[in-house]
Amino acid sequence: MEFSLFAHMERMTPNRSHEQLNADFIELCKMADDGGMRAVWTGEHHGMDFTITPNPLLPLINIANHTKNLRLGTGTVIAPFWHPIKLAGEAASADLITGGRIELGIARGAYSYEYERLMPGLDAWEAGQRMREMAPLLPKLWAGDCAHEGEFFSFPATTSAPKPLQENGPPIWIAARDPNSHEFGVHNGFNIQVTPLWQGMEEIETLMSRFNAACDSYSGPRPKIMLLHHTYVGKDDADVAHAAQELSQWYCYFGAWFQNKRPVSQGLIQELTADEMAANTMMAPENLHRDLTIGTAQDVIDQIKRYEDLGYDEFSFWNDNGMSFERKRDNLARFIDDVMPAFQ
Repeated sequence: MEFSLFAHMERMTPNRSHEQLNADFIELCKMADDGGMRAVWTGEHHGMDFTITPNPLLPLINIANHTKNLRLGTGTVIAPFWHPIKLAGEAASADLITGGRIELGIARGAYSYEYERLMPGLDAWEAGQRMREMAPLLPKLWAGDCAHEGEFFSFPATTSAPKPLQENGPPIWIAARDPNSHEFGVHNGFNIQVTPLWQGMEEIETLMSRFNAACDSYSGPRPKIMLLHHTYVGKDDADVAHAAQELSQWYCYFGAWFQNKRPVSQGLIQELTADEMAANTMMAPENLHRDLTIGTAQDVIDQIKRYEDLGYDEFSFWNDNGMSFERKRDNLARFIDDVMPAFQ
């Protein structure tokens, strides 16, 4: 089992400046590098302070200047917001600048808030079809002289300029949930990222079974699969209970952004009331305590051992949670110091 950090600049209130959030993000990445994590992942989002990364390649290039060994992954770029020639070139350029450390996670996107601003009228189905047409073009553009006539993209023979530093280009990871998306990723030789969100062990097992089924119907080498999950390593039971409350609030805000019904001003969604959050029983603290990777160090070790036994190759420690920087930092430190050694 390998470990990575998944994080963004993020805030739910304006009490911490973007400048300070950037400094916080750099500090967490330096901790991940010093602690022996394999990679850091950060995604693409637009116009929302809930997650702040309009182009994840930019902060990843910056992180390369603050770290030595950490692989630098987009988790994920939103495929319909990119042209394949542009993404191939920018990813190759980032790979060149960072000394061959880029990994490229790709997804269709999830927030209608972003769709209606960048591509009005786009729905999840079309976004997925755009991803399926675009992703296989990237290795061809890196190889060179790729011409294409498709449903969404058409262009004459084109070669990525620059070429990526890594032979064959950065590894590609596809965010997958349903069986068809697993099959698409695996059958194209791509790695797979899965995010069960709050849905617990049953979903973690289901996602692995879908990956295995896709691998069973593929004659090529078995790709890797990464599990992304909210994680909290508490000092004691009281600290874990506090974290479950904070994660409950985070998921209530996640749901509000996803539903795209509340007013947004200055990149911040209208504040949720305590009554509104209490009414969201699906995201109740006791449910998240049960279904996320949270607990004291031994609890978390035991949970991740189960994921390892299922066959997951990488566990990505999701540290977007609305907590203070100090709590994020201490959580990551306990994970590195008290959990990761159990897997060495």
